[in-house]
Amino acid sequence: MNPAAETVVLVHGLWMHGLVFGLLRRRLQRSGFVTHAWSYPSVRQGLAANADAFSRFLATLPGRSIHLVGHSLGGIILASALARHPDPRVRRCVLMGPPWTSSRSATGLLRVPGMSALIGRSLHDWLTAPRPALPGVDIGVISGSRPLGLAGLLVGLPRPHDGIVTVDETRVAGARDAVTLHVSHMEMLLSARCADQVLSFLRTGRFTHDQPEHHAGQDIQP
Repeated sequence: MNPAAETVVLVHGLWMHGLVFGLLRRRLQRSGFVTHAWSYPSVRQGLAANADAFSRFLATLPGRSIHLVGHSLGGIILASALARHPDPRVRRCVLMGPPWTSSRSATGLLRVPGMSALIGRSLHDWLTAPRPALPGVDIGVISGSRPLGLAGLLVGLPRPHDGIVTVDETRVAGARDAVTLHVSHMEMLLSARCADQVLSFLRTGRFTHDQPEHHAGQDIQP
């Protein structure tokens, strides 16, 4: 391991596990980053408990420069952790499809009898939580505009959306850059175009806005 290499920690979304980042991790590692995928109980544990657990995990990592990548609820967890326990080593964060301002999908499911358990405690807590400011951290936001997902059909999301989160819901005040790709919420984890954008932001603090879109079916090469 290169002791001078920068570290990237990836945080998954609701009902997932760190294994979903397998392809993206390999892409980051080939680009010289040391990677970690952190897993947590996204359904049964509340927002504060998961945020504190992530902060404890960060504290165990060596190195002077750390970047974070969160998909969906994972971006909410890492942002909440930094707000509660700032870590000066964290430089850049990429949030992929975060339900930041609100979540029509979650609030819609809460109105359906017996469906509230699907959104989990952390996301339920986030619906009424104050949105954190993260001074000193460069934030980049990736949203999706390919409307593939059951939530979009059940709730009737306004376009553009990625099947679960609308583009408007991903707006983060103070973000350094943002980009919308023609991918669905789940395709973000496999898309080569999305991986390119994650790498661009981690390296430069900016996304690439002048490249043609990849087709959503073009996945990251292992």
